[in-house]
Amino acid sequence: MKLTDSVLRSFRVAKVFRENSDKINCFDFSPNGETVISSSDDDSIVLYDCQEGKPKRTLYSKKYGVDLIRYTHAANTVVYSSNKIDDTIRYLSLHDNKYIRYFPGHSKRVVALSMSPVDDTFISGSLDKTIRLWDLRSPNCQGLMHLQGKPVCSFDPEGLIFAAGVNSEMVKLYDLRSFDKGPFATFKMQYDRTCEWTGLKFSNDGKLILISTNGSFIRLIDAFKGVVMHTFGGYANSKAVTLEASFTPDSQFIMIGSEDGKIHVWNGESGIKVAVLDGKHTGPITCLQFNPKFMTFASACSNMYLFVIWLPCSPPIM
Repeated sequence: MKLTDSVLRSFRVAKVFRENSDKINCFDFSPNGETVISSSDDDSIVLYDCQEGKPKRTLYSKKYGVDLIRYTHAANTVVYSSNKIDDTIRYLSLHDNKYIRYFPGHSKRVVALSMSPVDDTFISGSLDKTIRLWDLRSPNCQGLMHLQGKPVCSFDPEGLIFAAGVNSEMVKLYDLRSFDKGPFATFKMQYDRTCEWTGLKFSNDGKLILISTNGSFIRLIDAFKGVVMHTFGGYANSKAVTLEASFTPDSQFIMIGSEDGKIHVWNGESGIKVAVLDGKHTGPITCLQFNPKFMTFASACSNMYLFVIWLPCSPPIM
């Protein structure tokens, strides 16, 4: 099935999970799309089977807490940041629930975590105003960048460059092999004092960068020229909540949740809103991602701690 406006409008809630006793703060699909893993403020890590549509396993990080979580290239290992004790990043084997390695270095909360799509490298950004480059095989930081403000960062789909959003006003592009020489491109944006940047993602074709904010708009920019292609708004976010925005895997559409529990979808090329989807969420949809391989996406809200899987209806409802 190909993603079109009408297929997107046809998506409906297929499964609702109530596994958590506190807010789900992050989730991530495995690269093969077969599982999705969530982390929650109740210190739990829940693994879901996407094909069977049910929870497979629950692990706990009671001592350190768990915040941002990302799959590595192996479907049975993850890295995650902590929200208790310290700001060390942990590398966990889901198979036997044992830590493989610790990555200490950040002195404040980690607010960005991105795994390279091609190798064992990952980057992290923190409120300590640094971005650190890591290799899963070593506990030592492989590279350190000091910035002027809170960073957001992400790898491009080929794993050759990464983008850093700094101070909610500029995007800097770095070549991974020579990042210590500084950015090879810097795109200055119009500074908006009403909100700050909360996320940055590349489209799968590498041509676009999506900038999320805690305001009521998100920006789509050209990854090569830094030109703002579209600014998407018209969704509710009056309380400056961090709402996750995402691309669909074909790079065609952009999605974000809102504080009233609805999901807004735009066509990235035309900038036209193509759908507003209403699920069972009663509060802000803070986490939202499309499955990289299958025609499904997931969302989670901060009220009632719901984790929801969506599927298209057949035939699509026009």
